[in-house]
Amino acid sequence: MAIHHVRRGQGKPLILVHGLGSTRRSWSLIGLALAQQREVISLDLPGHGESPAEADSTTFAGIARSFDEWLTAEGLAGSDMVGSSMGGRIVLEMARRGRTGAVVALDPGGFWEAWERQYVYGSLIASATLLRSLGPALPLIAHSAAARTAILAQLSHRPWALPGDLVESELASIAATRIFDALLRDLAFGELQEGPAASGSGPVTIGWGRHDRLLLPVQAERACAAFPGARLHWFDHSGHFPMLDEPDAALALIRSAVG
Repeated sequence: MAIHHVRRGQGKPLILVHGLGSTRRSWSLIGLALAQQREVISLDLPGHGESPAEADSTTFAGIARSFDEWLTAEGLAGSDMVGSSMGGRIVLEMARRGRTGAVVALDPGGFWEAWERQYVYGSLIASATLLRSLGPALPLIAHSAAARTAILAQLSHRPWALPGDLVESELASIAATRIFDALLRDLAFGELQEGPAASGSGPVTIGWGRHDRLLLPVQAERACAAFPGARLHWFDHSGHFPMLDEPDAALALIRSAVG
């Protein structure tokens, strides 16, 4: 398997796992700060960024398999991990398998029910389709506070304040991710995420943005029910991506959770 990853810093490994349609660059607002104390390993999941898709990368089971095998190949099983959205679900799944140290899951997927499934699918498929249609206009949109506020209102609590370069990278990545539609369908309509964490895993922390308009905050209660003993932290001024809306608060939570 070929999972592109970058290592920065020295010390105990800390793995950062991005969400659907994103890349390792989604951690850019906090990655360097984390690397002052840890060896930070950020990766592009299969079918994202610079990592080629594998035969089963259009399913969550396939993405999780690839990631699990990569952990073994790199000697990183048992490492501390932080994940966002789909990446949050991945690190929780690794905790369930007993493959992690401490885990921080930010607004993780896999805890939607009933109508929420169609809501997640419909919202994201519409957004991806729109981004593909915009094509060359994406850089202009990303660097306009008004335009990115309109296009990111569901995902960010403060989209006008996000760095234009980072927004451009994220929007372009969603538009370019060829497995996006198929993987989204599997995520939305497939099996829910199961727990609990295995006895050999480290502590689990779940962070959730109070203003998440994609994965509604009620899902945080279900995540904690699936992972008894998990610590729940609310980000009062965040949407779906706390590391973007509240990078300082996200950094503080991660440091307190993984040491």
